[in-house]
Amino acid sequence: MRSKTRIALAAFATTLPALVAGAGTLDDTKARGSVNCGVSPGVPGFSLPDAQGKWNGLDVDVCRAVSAALFGDPSKVQFTPLNPKDRFAALSSKQIDILSRQTTWTLSRETTVGLDFGAINYYDGQGLLVRKALNVASAKQLDGASVCVQTGSTSELNLADYFRANTIKYEPVAFNAGDEAIKAFESGRCDVFSTDASALFAYRLKLADPAAFVVLPEIISKEPLGPATRKGDEQWSDLVKWVHFAMVNAEELGITSNNADEMLKSASPEIKRFLGVDGNLGEGLGLSKDWAYRIVKHVGNYGESYDAHFGPKSLLAIPRGLNNLWSKGGLQYAPPLR
Repeated sequence: MRSKTRIALAAFATTLPALVAGAGTLDDTKARGSVNCGVSPGVPGFSLPDAQGKWNGLDVDVCRAVSAALFGDPSKVQFTPLNPKDRFAALSSKQIDILSRQTTWTLSRETTVGLDFGAINYYDGQGLLVRKALNVASAKQLDGASVCVQTGSTSELNLADYFRANTIKYEPVAFNAGDEAIKAFESGRCDVFSTDASALFAYRLKLADPAAFVVLPEIISKEPLGPATRKGDEQWSDLVKWVHFAMVNAEELGITSNNADEMLKSASPEIKRFLGVDGNLGEGLGLSKDWAYRIVKHVGNYGESYDAHFGPKSLLAIPRGLNNLWSKGGLQYAPPLR
């Protein structure tokens, strides 16, 4: 019995720092006057600074939307670029308020790392990038290949599981950052580069001759990506996930950044509640009643954000697929605001 008690206490002690560290983020953020957001160092589509240093991307928009909901201003965000191995420590130490950098929602990350997920802003899966000159049409033809991969990510375990399950031998070559891995891959250090499929399309743009490389058809894992917060701070976690849900609901309701003001005159009870014309749904989140209006007005709905960074007019031009609304064959489904 004593042994079991010690084990239980040890387990609790492991999670306690994360629980304590997460308390009061909403009050801290309001007092500071800005949101501290952890993002990837530079992956087109998700988070990438432009020539003027302004960050852009789907993950960036999550934090801008939180800022818009809180302050009525999407620019009150401080962005911190983080590598996979540093991202969780940055969140638990309160260096950042939100981790919004292509982070996969897994059981162990919620139960042992101290992360809290609540929304998925991009449904992805791990893929493999190879040179066309390799004449490989399938991942099952990669026996004996060397594979560049980021350490501290789910990619390492996914690779091991896939190659073991298919009795394929390979040599993993781990790097701390994606940029390091793609440079090593381009230089010939590895036969394959593997990470989330969406990121492969983004990294391919950085290569001197993108057309010389191809993403293989296999998707070897499930990668539900979304913003993470510190476990133990339900109020802040609720706010972040409902910001995403508001963007999805806005797309369903046909509310955009361009028509949000006109929609304030709508006779629809659902739209009036959403925009704060009737009721005060923001109160329970510690926000003003027009919090959802602020998000859509300043950042846009989910579809606008996706199209800006992955749509047909973007450099990536990745079809929405699973990231379409549930009513259009995708998986983006948000609980109602009521």
